[in-house]
Amino acid sequence: MTVRLGTLLRKDVPRCAELEQEIFAGEDPWSPAMFVSEIEAGAFYIGAFEEDDHLVGYAGLAVVGSPPNAEAEVHTIAVDPKRQGEGIGKALLRQLLDRADAVNAVTFLEVRTDNESAKGLYTAHDFEVVGLRKRYYQPSGADAHTMRRPSLTEREGKKTS
Repeated sequence: MTVRLGTLLRKDVPRCAELEQEIFAGEDPWSPAMFVSEIEAGAFYIGAFEEDDHLVGYAGLAVVGSPPNAEAEVHTIAVDPKRQGEGIGKALLRQLLDRADAVNAVTFLEVRTDNESAKGLYTAHDFEVVGLRKRYYQPSGADAHTMRRPSLTEREGKKTS
């Protein structure tokens, strides 16, 4: 993987929206305004940039509450289809999870039930399926699994028991 991870800025939003249209064309891709709103609200958004600062992936996490009751939600992880399979998505996810662990947050996300590669990535990072959301993705009507990753304290407790 030859990318650097860094803070997603407003100037990156047009490229995010472009990737959204390509990756999530069959669903309801985020608009530039949605990205700006998340960034301005203080959510944790990072980008994966090539050496020339070309954005090839992005990810976002929102954290609510504070320890011991903090919760985090992965809002999005996306990688340019031409760069998928290079470990960029894994690197982005790890950055989000480091942020969640820093506040000892339980972390949630939704993933298409038929997205086996994403579910495998999440399972490898301690997520478990805890629910099913019928027709979650629109307009396709695809179902989503809700997945949960225990807080750092919960995961460490399992290791010692």
